[in-house]
Amino acid sequence: MARDIDKSIKPATLSAQALGWLDPSTRAVAPPIHPSTNYARDENYAKFENRAYTRDENPTYEQLEALLAALEKGAAAMVFGSGMASATTVMMSLSPGDHVVAPTIMYFGLRNWLVNVGRRWGLEVDFVPPGDMVALANAVEKDKTRLVWIETPANPTWEVTDIEEAARIAHDAGAILGVDSTVATPVLTNPIDFGADIVMHSGTKYLNGHGDVLAGALVTARKDELWNRMNYLRFENGGMLGAFEAWLLLRGMRTLHLRVAQASQSALRIAEHFENHPQVAAVLYPGLPTHEGHDIAARQMNGGFGGMLSLRVKGGTDAALEVAKALKLFVSATSLGGVESLVEHRATVEGPESPVPDDLLRLSVGVEDAGDLIADLERALAASP
Repeated sequence: MARDIDKSIKPATLSAQALGWLDPSTRAVAPPIHPSTNYARDENYAKFENRAYTRDENPTYEQLEALLAALEKGAAAMVFGSGMASATTVMMSLSPGDHVVAPTIMYFGLRNWLVNVGRRWGLEVDFVPPGDMVALANAVEKDKTRLVWIETPANPTWEVTDIEEAARIAHDAGAILGVDSTVATPVLTNPIDFGADIVMHSGTKYLNGHGDVLAGALVTARKDELWNRMNYLRFENGGMLGAFEAWLLLRGMRTLHLRVAQASQSALRIAEHFENHPQVAAVLYPGLPTHEGHDIAARQMNGGFGGMLSLRVKGGTDAALEVAKALKLFVSATSLGGVESLVEHRATVEGPESPVPDDLLRLSVGVEDAGDLIADLERALAASP
């Protein structure tokens, strides 16, 4: 199904039209779904269009992967059954003894995997503060470090890492740079433009945007030996996305630019409103000029600063939990990037070893009216001790 993509067409148009591909057999405008798990061979027992089994040959993936690669300006993309499946595939493409440098603040599921599985499997893992380029440079070892992994903005404290500088540090040491760009989305940041080798997305979040698909994705800057190894691992480990989930993910991506733009505008309004609030100790959002990483974010994020922010509530854990409990429009639930706004006390979710401050509430801003969300937060803060 691979077809040429007109590179003069803007990303928002590519997303809305799902690349403008029409089903060749029916001319259907809505992308088709192919639930079949296997494909008949011809009379000579040869594969038809190189398909035999659905695990990595389902045509439902092809339009989705082509759109992802186009939006991230990459050479190719792969979709997975979850964000963790995609991220751990990158880690498993390395060899025992290889050195990985990752941020102390990152998606806690992957951090736990690196500590509890990656190290046991033989990876050497060091963690450095997100956005601290001196610490990153000091942690990377020439000809030993094989992967530098960053997440920017970093969930849930939203430090910003200079992707271009991180790429330089990694490449000078003979390593690759992998970027978890789930929060930035391809709407706001294209890490490959800044030197990244691999871009990862939890498709569960903004790419799908409706809280009803578990998915992950990788995009590569080039089709090289490492990419082929990841492709092989996806096939052999079976971390595939189901056909229906792939179809839902593509459908969600058709409104990606609209949703991200709305969420970013509302998050900025909320951040500005509560920046000097008497019951808020700090607002963590890279769109604020007072944010330590604002200048870097402005350079590598185009069109907004994302729909994620955190409030540090005066009064510590108890006060933060009371605010979360008092909210009516923000739903207390895990995940992010959906059309509905969510609130989460990350320290509770991550457990006693969490590096996240215990007064922090993470907000995922949806597409509701921003004034309603601000009023909801004001009521909840007023009700807290």
